[in-house]
Amino acid sequence: MTISNLDAVFEPKAIALIGASNREGSVGAVLARNLFGSGFVGPVMPVNPHEQAIRSSVNFRSVADLPITPDLAVIATPAPSVANIIDELGRRGCRAAVVISTGFADPVLRQGLLNAAKPHRLRIVGPNCIGVMSPGIGVNASFAHLTPRAGDIAFVSQSDSIATAVLDWADVREIGFSHVVSTGDMCDVDIGDLLDYLALDTKTRAILLHIEDITDAPKFMTAARIAARAKPVVVIKAGRSAAVAGPSASHSHSRALADEDAVYDAALRRAGMLRVDSLRELFEAVGTLASAIRPKGNRLAILTNGGGAGLLAADALSDLGGQLADLSSETMAKLARFTQPDENDPRFVNIPRDASGSLYGQALETLLDDPGQDAVLVMNTPQALADGRGAAEATVASAKARRGAPVLTCWLGERAARESRRLFAARGIPTYQTPDESVRAFMQLVNYRRNQDLLMQTPPAIQPGAADGAKARAVLSRAAGEGRCVLTEPEAKTLLSAYGIPVVQTEIAHSPGEAAALAGAIGFPVALKILSQDIAHKSDVGGVRLELDTPEMVREAGEHMLKLVAERHPGARIEGFTVQAMIQRPRAHELILGVGTNALFGPVLLVGQGGTAAEVIADRAIGLPPLNLPLAHDMIGRTKVSRLMKGYRDWPAADSDAVAATLVKLSQLIADFDEIAELDINPLLVDEAGVIALDARVVLRTLTGAPRSRFAIRPYPNELEHVAHSRSGSSFFLRPIRPEDEPGIVEMIARSDAEDVRLRFFAPMKRIGHAFAARLTQIDYRREMAFVATRAGEAEGDILGVARLVSDPDEKKAEFGIMVRSDQKGRGLGWLLMETILDYARRRGLSRVYGEVLGENRAMLAMAEELGFRQSPHPEDVALRRVEVDVETYRAKGRPVGDP
Repeated sequence: MTISNLDAVFEPKAIALIGASNREGSVGAVLARNLFGSGFVGPVMPVNPHEQAIRSSVNFRSVADLPITPDLAVIATPAPSVANIIDELGRRGCRAAVVISTGFADPVLRQGLLNAAKPHRLRIVGPNCIGVMSPGIGVNASFAHLTPRAGDIAFVSQSDSIATAVLDWADVREIGFSHVVSTGDMCDVDIGDLLDYLALDTKTRAILLHIEDITDAPKFMTAARIAARAKPVVVIKAGRSAAVAGPSASHSHSRALADEDAVYDAALRRAGMLRVDSLRELFEAVGTLASAIRPKGNRLAILTNGGGAGLLAADALSDLGGQLADLSSETMAKLARFTQPDENDPRFVNIPRDASGSLYGQALETLLDDPGQDAVLVMNTPQALADGRGAAEATVASAKARRGAPVLTCWLGERAARESRRLFAARGIPTYQTPDESVRAFMQLVNYRRNQDLLMQTPPAIQPGAADGAKARAVLSRAAGEGRCVLTEPEAKTLLSAYGIPVVQTEIAHSPGEAAALAGAIGFPVALKILSQDIAHKSDVGGVRLELDTPEMVREAGEHMLKLVAERHPGARIEGFTVQAMIQRPRAHELILGVGTNALFGPVLLVGQGGTAAEVIADRAIGLPPLNLPLAHDMIGRTKVSRLMKGYRDWPAADSDAVAATLVKLSQLIADFDEIAELDINPLLVDEAGVIALDARVVLRTLTGAPRSRFAIRPYPNELEHVAHSRSGSSFFLRPIRPEDEPGIVEMIARSDAEDVRLRFFAPMKRIGHAFAARLTQIDYRREMAFVATRAGEAEGDILGVARLVSDPDEKKAEFGIMVRSDQKGRGLGWLLMETILDYARRRGLSRVYGEVLGENRAMLAMAEELGFRQSPHPEDVALRRVEVDVETYRAKGRPVGDP
């Protein structure tokens, strides 16, 4: 992952156009027109050996003839010629190229392009793209039909046609852009690189993405989560209608249910982005999110002077999964003074058609006082007897009187509503033209807030249950030793029980007679199932019989089952039967929990309504591991069966905490054992007493790649936990930081001297808020690492110190930060933490580690000097010193580094 030289793409000082042309209608001519006509103040140097001049500018016959080295080259020549041009540009010192040329379907040509660029670290956008635009500095390095306005929205599209359509749509609506990028074939610069750059770009307030597919899921997820923390990222993902594999294409229900679009949806949600369904919504969402309104929930109060409009809004809210505000009786009594008794509707507040501005303001203030709402939608329909502008002014006054009040507006009509909408826009109050647009915008705010909360949440500091790793490893090793890729049902249940998941007792019988004998020992009634690693779905071949009450019934069922399986699956190898007691839990719900493997995003987790019809009902939620309890509860809440689990009539609420804990245990199981490819628990019974797995199936895979490399989001690296000893002889337990360490970090800072906190964070701090603390503890282990120190033997004890390492997107260098609790100084902990992160940097392949230290922090500067760091004045702040060390040079000096 790298943003190296991307500044040359977005902020070039000089541009070369290779393949410029005067021929009307040619790509080269359009490129020349856009580059010369968009206001760029630097030199634009056309190159074409067959032209005398391009748009009245001197034309150069070759790259070698260019008078100065361009930062950026735009290339529109036949595909076979591009690699040589890239090499020539790289030798001149050019740092980036936008390759417009098509014809790179041949992998040899694509690789030749990369091979030519790599020695020079020259970055390539494309090939097969329309180009790049940065309107703020007058760069239009594209063959788009217009130059967009300057603005603060970045738009990245994988489709040329979508990019040009959006440009045209935005131009009419006077929407401007900081940057517009058509990614093309993404042979080098991809969406992950662009997100990394745009997350840091001060000219960009929000990022819009149109994506069709992702090429590197781990890279994308790392960049996306970082970008989404910094600014709103709104995504439209094409391809919902793509065909998915049916049940027969997979060994498990989980894999069949985890279709490609559902996995993308889970990934975008987990990254803290907002996904929309249309281009119109893409821009609506940016405007809505810019208002900074963040409703705490999905309860909307509707205030209107038109009953029909109110009904449309209420219907849209119901369709989109929102809830009407639950207004108190006191609020309703106050509103009775303003509403029309004979036209009241419980779904909205209906004031008279001719309501004055004063009445609008009073009604809005009353609604804002009620704690049963999360936002208020104020609507106005044009009337001959009332002034819509006056109602708008009163709405603005009431909203502004309460800073941050969650108010959205919808002034229907066109001519009568135009001035009111301009007023709302000028005051930063979201406004829309129709009821459904307004409600959709509200739900976008709700979904965005939910995704951001999940991105920033702090899970409770509890363990879902200790795992018996040795027991689980024995099961998997036995199957691997026998060359099997599918565990038997008893083996699968043993694996689950090793991770604390309750399972029904299951015995193996090799014949119908043995099954009858075992059933008598277990106690009736029992369930009988066929045992065969070749049969994925036992009920499909008549391989399941329930409620068997006598030995004779078991024997007969077994004999009949063998005949059915022989007819319906003649090639299946039959190992016998499983016999288990029938679980009598009449009010339990049947769920399916499972694991699938997506070709792009790796392991995914699933929960939904289970049973034999699980794939037909298709009620499921998908999530990306690793999971914690809040993420697991969010998954459960996105299923329809979760509504039943809350209880109804005489059915008590089911234990959703037990289901969430089971999901977390599955997440840990697949993190610990890379060979697990698919896993089904179907059904998992859940009621008020907890959960129990009745059936399970596990499919294994051949191990490839580094441990956990298949995960899109890297799980907690427990292999880095270790006990270390400082130079003073003190012992500490060092481990990677976890999200649930937030309270411990807050406590560590609170127990430190104010001066120590100032020296660490460069400013006085009495306390740190949740957002800042979450940023310190919720890290991406792929690019960041932080080690916390506790007392030896107290893995969950007080946090005594923290060392942090954050690598840049190039993953060549990293910045460190370190803090030791004030009462722990003098024990060698600071030195020990620095040794630990430097050793980690070496193993990661980082070349340099640097930090910024206040000049008055003499203790830190002295330790850095002793460790071999070079010191220099900070180029932008005279109060700071920059310290830096070459990781390999540090090792070569023979300084002691603890190897965890």
